[in-house]
Amino acid sequence: MTILQTLPRPVTAPNDSGHRFDAGRRWAASIDLGFRKDTPQDTRGDSERTRLVRARHRGPLRVQRPFYPEGDVCHVYLLHPPGGLVSGDELRIDATVEACAHALLTTPAAAKLYRADSKGVAWGQHVRLNVASGGCLEWLPQETLCFDGSRGVQTTEISLDGDARCLGWEVLALGRPASRLPFESGRIEQRFRLAREGRPLWLERQPLDPTHPRFRGRWGQGGATVQATLWGVGLASPAECVEALRATLPASPRWAVTLRHDVLLLRYLGDSRNEAWDLCQRAWDVLRPSLCARKACVPRIWLT
Repeated sequence: MTILQTLPRPVTAPNDSGHRFDAGRRWAASIDLGFRKDTPQDTRGDSERTRLVRARHRGPLRVQRPFYPEGDVCHVYLLHPPGGLVSGDELRIDATVEACAHALLTTPAAAKLYRADSKGVAWGQHVRLNVASGGCLEWLPQETLCFDGSRGVQTTEISLDGDARCLGWEVLALGRPASRLPFESGRIEQRFRLAREGRPLWLERQPLDPTHPRFRGRWGQGGATVQATLWGVGLASPAECVEALRATLPASPRWAVTLRHDVLLLRYLGDSRNEAWDLCQRAWDVLRPSLCARKACVPRIWLT
């Protein structure tokens, strides 16, 4: 007679959460980028460039190579092959720009925030941008598309030293109106923190819950399906930039611009992704000369 012995099922280790299928699972991906400006000794007489000197990654989040359409500014495309976040995903992006370096970061396509699974497990996306005195960083990702039922937290932390400069934006489209699939369930939370020399200049927390009165009320979201926030800090003439935006951008009740504590904030609230994106890009055209004494140089990936 053959005796069959049943072996106990292995217990999932606490740090092996990527192979779990309960509410505690996590699939982590991270990237840590560092940018440094060449010295004259490094270039041997050539023009000084900002180099990508560090690119540590874990999981499906990486960059292929830097581009130099402006000669010395380092353009980098962040690649996330899955193309979106599902329940349990945890993305962490760190970028550090050293003194006098200049980097521009963008993405090759829109990011997608998919519907949460049956257990309602949330995803997370966390961005930390650090700029040393004299450095400049432009954070210009393409838009984020949030599907009905998505649940997660987005955090953006910006830390500036001395006279560091930073310009960036976040464009978020809720639901898929063209497919008649509005954002009717789920919950997204956005958190922003911008500080110079450790002193907070801009702190914000925004929950987006379609079941909350704020989402429909005129005093809140007003039922809008697309929103965008553009920030600029360290501009040469911030007050003049505000007036230039008001004079240059098409007049509309769907956007407004303010200036406080040296932080310029442009807000859009409406129902058109194209309108929001065009507004941000045109604002960038206006602001970039004041940010870094350069005209806007559109990343090639935006045109493909």
